[in-house]
Amino acid sequence: MERCYNFSAGPSMLPLAVLLKAQEEFINYNGCGMSVAEMSHRSKTYEHIIHTAESDLRDLMNIPDNYTVLFLQGGASTQFAMVPLNLTKHKHADYVNTGQWSKKAIQEAQKYTNVNVVASSEDAMFNYIPKLESSMFNPEADYAYLTVNNTIYGTHIPNDAIPDTKDVPLVADMSSNILGEKYDITKFGIVFAGAQKNLGSAGVTIVIIRNDLLDNNLDFTPTMLQYSVHQKNDSMYNTPPTYAIYLTGLVFKWAKELGGVDVLEQINKDKASILYDFLDKSSLFTGTVNKNDRSLMNIPFILPNDELNKKFIEQATQQGFVNLKGHRTIGGMRASIYNAMPIEGVKKLVEFMQKFESQEAKYV
Repeated sequence: MERCYNFSAGPSMLPLAVLLKAQEEFINYNGCGMSVAEMSHRSKTYEHIIHTAESDLRDLMNIPDNYTVLFLQGGASTQFAMVPLNLTKHKHADYVNTGQWSKKAIQEAQKYTNVNVVASSEDAMFNYIPKLESSMFNPEADYAYLTVNNTIYGTHIPNDAIPDTKDVPLVADMSSNILGEKYDITKFGIVFAGAQKNLGSAGVTIVIIRNDLLDNNLDFTPTMLQYSVHQKNDSMYNTPPTYAIYLTGLVFKWAKELGGVDVLEQINKDKASILYDFLDKSSLFTGTVNKNDRSLMNIPFILPNDELNKKFIEQATQQGFVNLKGHRTIGGMRASIYNAMPIEGVKKLVEFMQKFESQEAKYV
């Protein structure tokens, strides 16, 4: 069977070169006589794997020495609790509400601190990013929090629109666009991302934290939820998700060989423009996001009625364009075109959409 074009929001497709490399090394990694999947995380061989992965990520994201890189578990959802548990001092945090994941982060934080929602786009089903200015944020807050790319609703906050929160640490959920576009890491106190969209397979969560924010956890914080514990143990306080980290390291190598985040960002802009240009000209398909806030990674769109949506998804699946069904909260379709999605996949999807539009001309 030929490989399909997987437009899933996550877990998503991996670069074919990474899969082939993993296949080659699966039984006997680097001549050591065993698979990484059965290797002790305390071995010298595995220490080299995880340390190389960290070094490559630092290179890709220009992460300064005063930041720690952690390889954790529990997904971004665990970070919704770890952030307030580790940053709360004065019981106040500012949040920007731009979608379902920021809403869940707010609900979790409210268990530990007083949350002030400084801006929200819920009034329009999260189809835009509210204007963010420094004056909106409390200079006495323990931290400020935002989701830079909204997987479900297809909006994002680019690097040049990141608000300056001055001395207040800025926390960013970067799960669905990390390495997909360039960000200045020094704007943030903490960045985190689940790996299963742009970085690798499900199971590992990347956390990048400024060192002065370590050792500030609330007294009742469970040991496994303390950033400082993981930092002092080089992400190996307990057995880490070894194979998922290995795959993530292969993705980092692939990204570096491709030319780094600058090159990936341009490719992603090219891919997104192909699909957005079609949506803007189409008389049948409609994009659902404010044009100024469109994500490079997640592109939701709709047809005139649910019957057509269902018909399109069924026919697309038959043609090898899979996982295009939109999130249950908004319906329609969503094409997630993360780093591993080749530009040919987007071009072929648009060709299929053009044929579908001709086929359903009676609705135009």
